[in-house]
Amino acid sequence: MLRVTPIYAGLLGLLLVGLSIRVIQGRVRFRVGLGDGGNHDLTRRIRAQANCAEYAPFGVLLLAIAELQGAGTLWLHGFGAILLIGRLAHATGLSGSGGESPLRSVGMALTFAALIGLSLLCLGRAFGAI
Repeated sequence: MLRVTPIYAGLLGLLLVGLSIRVIQGRVRFRVGLGDGGNHDLTRRIRAQANCAEYAPFGVLLLAIAELQGAGTLWLHGFGAILLIGRLAHATGLSGSGGESPLRSVGMALTFAALIGLSLLCLGRAFGAI
């Protein structure tokens, strides 16, 4: 039974819903039914939501596989927390600025760190190295 993965899946799911609500609010506020209507604020909201939808599911999948392979709880919470913090940082950074954003960069770095770490953990456990 999965005990750690559902925590991060649930939190990332709530983050995605929150970002989706921001897109809906932007569509209503700027009266845009499809696309971004050339509105830069709405574009950032859409990309923050889409980026979360692109990266979070694969991170959760890797986390679940690692947990099913018997990875330790500390590894799972560590990588789960890094993934969650990365997604939160990226969404916050992208929502605030369309240009360079240190928070956005940190968010992607943390997300990649979690994905790489989980990938290596899964591979290591698959080949009996970890």
